[in-house]
Amino acid sequence: MSFLTPELLSRFDVPGPRYTSYPTADRFVEAFSQDDLLQALELRKQGGGQKNWPLSLYVHIPFCESLCYYCACNKIITKHHERAAPYLRYLTREVELYTNAMGMGQSVSQLHLGGGTPTFLSDDELRELMTMLKRSFSFAAGGEYSVEVDPRTVNDQRLALLFELGFNRLSFGVQDFDPEVQKAVHRIQPAEQVFGLVASARKMGFESVNVDLIYGLPKQTPESFDRTLVQVNELRPDRIALYAYAHLPERFKPQRRIVSAELPVASSKIAMLSRSMDAFMAAGYVYVGMDHFALPEDALAVAKRQGRLHRNFQGYSTQPDCDLIGLGVSAIGRMGGTYSQNAKTMEDYVDMLDHGQLPVVKGLALSRDDLIRRAWIMAIMCQGHVQFDAFNEAWLIDAKKYFAPELSQLESLQTQGLVELSAAGLQVTPMGWFFVRGVAMVFDKYLQADRNRTRFSKII
Repeated sequence: MSFLTPELLSRFDVPGPRYTSYPTADRFVEAFSQDDLLQALELRKQGGGQKNWPLSLYVHIPFCESLCYYCACNKIITKHHERAAPYLRYLTREVELYTNAMGMGQSVSQLHLGGGTPTFLSDDELRELMTMLKRSFSFAAGGEYSVEVDPRTVNDQRLALLFELGFNRLSFGVQDFDPEVQKAVHRIQPAEQVFGLVASARKMGFESVNVDLIYGLPKQTPESFDRTLVQVNELRPDRIALYAYAHLPERFKPQRRIVSAELPVASSKIAMLSRSMDAFMAAGYVYVGMDHFALPEDALAVAKRQGRLHRNFQGYSTQPDCDLIGLGVSAIGRMGGTYSQNAKTMEDYVDMLDHGQLPVVKGLALSRDDLIRRAWIMAIMCQGHVQFDAFNEAWLIDAKKYFAPELSQLESLQTQGLVELSAAGLQVTPMGWFFVRGVAMVFDKYLQADRNRTRFSKII
């Protein structure tokens, strides 16, 4: 890709947020408690918030049978499947606390089971979980109901069960098909297994199949990753999520098992990214934004075309902005003008529920400035443009004055061809869309005040 000059890449080879929220989760404070969340729930119930907005649900299943060395997720490594049953009971208690506050039967248009490994649960446990959720909430027709799947934990029968339970989207964790790379990250799964499962999912009628890939893993080279790209294009999933591996062993203990000397150098990572973009777009995929690619007929690509993209804690979405209930250990929720995060350890999560409390340990009540900047940043991240007049009318501000310092900072990005500024508004260029996180970072008040960005992954 000719625009990926070494100068441009070196400029943007810096850590930065993924903007699945604004403010970002590292800004949450412990002063935010259950009382603040209950107040936000009451506001929604009374109609002071967005009472008629459908809900989104995220359920965190933390268990994994084996450790993947690259993983930065909150997980519990265990082969003791009996640990799942009591966890489901606590999830039920947590849901009951929400329905007590909001009422039963709230409409849900989006559900995501993440982990960990959601398919760690047995067939009966998956049925129990979905029965409980459907008893407590009203699942809307045409919603987006997805589950993360470790190919090593499912077969055709389990896929059929997921379909029967109402899931219409699957996300398979592949990362890389190369056996040496799989060995280096402690995740062995033959390509034939994934191909078979995807073929079965298509026959069953799942609306969309996503494949997760990671570049920058140990033992990867641009040439080895090229072979994975060929296989992925043969597999032809509806969506592809291509993530850069962020090596932060000081923060994530499992990554200490990775041999640093086996990690590809920065130039090789950039080559993998560039060649991936070329390979996927040559195969007919649409570059949705950041890490996401989709076939032209997939709902995500259609939403991008029509300017209807949204963004939440799971990444880009076709579903409109809505309140999110995060269930389970470490899960993050959004309710009205607040964010909240559950306890990160099982002990704390269980203890709070045993005392009849929502297991919230931190969060944030957004200021008016936060809300304005969230709307602005999400417009950049999702639509790639902001019209001054429309934004002024929506927020009763003069955006040119409000963001005057930030807009002046964009002059260098405009010189590089990443953005276009006019009297009408801000437009991210096709080239700039590749660096959209860098554009959004200019408007992040917290980053402007705090230049220590090492807690984030790099934006390239």
